[in-house]
Amino acid sequence: MLEIGKVYEGKVKGITSYGAFVEIPLEGEAPVTGMVHISEIANTFVNDVRDYLKEEQDVKVLVLQRNEQGKISLSIKKALPPEEKPAQKSRPPKRQDRGEVWNPKPQKPASEMSFEDMMTKFKQNSDERMSDIKRNTDRKNKSRRRPN
Repeated sequence: MLEIGKVYEGKVKGITSYGAFVEIPLEGEAPVTGMVHISEIANTFVNDVRDYLKEEQDVKVLVLQRNEQGKISLSIKKALPPEEKPAQKSRPPKRQDRGEVWNPKPQKPASEMSFEDMMTKFKQNSDERMSDIKRNTDRKNKSRRRPN
């Protein structure tokens, strides 16, 4: 009898676009066939099952479950010993970690700025906002115009 959570040796009997069928021989019983879903083949993204498995290949599989209809779900990646499992792919460093972030010039706190400095800053921000608004308005108006 097949035990859930146990690792077995099996042989790949069929390959489909969504996974592979593995036959597991049992002592004193007829062999049973289960399916390894494409997501349970490797610890990386699997686009094509044939890149990882071939028919008649011997594989180790972990029995995940058996449903009411008797279908058996298997996993190759969970059957690997810890030392064979590849490390999780590290994500690329965030933008600030690569030193590519634009850092604005440090500005004095408002309490240390003179009135003239605050007015200059306000005028600059106001001009930038007005030009953005004008640019967006122009884009909207041009897209609505119909050719004559």
